[in-house]
Amino acid sequence: MKPLIDQLHHEDAWRLFRIMAEFVEGFEVLGSLETPLVSVFGSARFGEGHPAYEAGYRLGRALAQAGFGVVTGGGPGVMEAVNRGAFEAGGVSVGLNIELPHEQKPNRYQTHSLTLRYFFVRKVLFVRYAVGFVLLPGGFGTLDELSEVLVLIQTEKVHPFPVYALPKGYWRGLLDWMGFLQKQGAIDAKDLALLTPMDTPEEVVEDLKDRLS
Repeated sequence: MKPLIDQLHHEDAWRLFRIMAEFVEGFEVLGSLETPLVSVFGSARFGEGHPAYEAGYRLGRALAQAGFGVVTGGGPGVMEAVNRGAFEAGGVSVGLNIELPHEQKPNRYQTHSLTLRYFFVRKVLFVRYAVGFVLLPGGFGTLDELSEVLVLIQTEKVHPFPVYALPKGYWRGLLDWMGFLQKQGAIDAKDLALLTPMDTPEEVVEDLKDRLS
């Protein structure tokens, strides 16, 4: 047992260098961009022709036309749609790709592409340079990213940037459950205001412009 523990400790020491390298590269790439960035989360499973894909494309395009860059997980599905919309509109389109055994394959609509091994590095980069966040339809990964952002804002670890849920219908169950949490005293009433539901990508962009002007 002890040799195995010693081996794990040795591997951890070297792993620190890989972690540091990912942070340094991410900070250098994203920190060099002068365009305000919006992080967008959504499922890898909703392909072209799905309403979520179409909404993602419209959102990416509208954000680019309004002078924002987009940051996604860099994969297929909704992530591809957002990158594609921004890319085809001539905007900044960042992909924070993650090494996974399934689903994650970098899409080709990225002006800046990073490939990461560690989810926690990726999460830091999603938040560090963003001026806003948008939740498009997704599953566990999207919910994980939403929770991370809301907790960071709630605990004042980051500035209270706007967070949008799009479209309202997809997120209605979650929003109702958050209201239940507030009634139970698990969160405060003001916490409910941290997530803003919207109907269309264009509404998101207009509201974001108003808040940041």
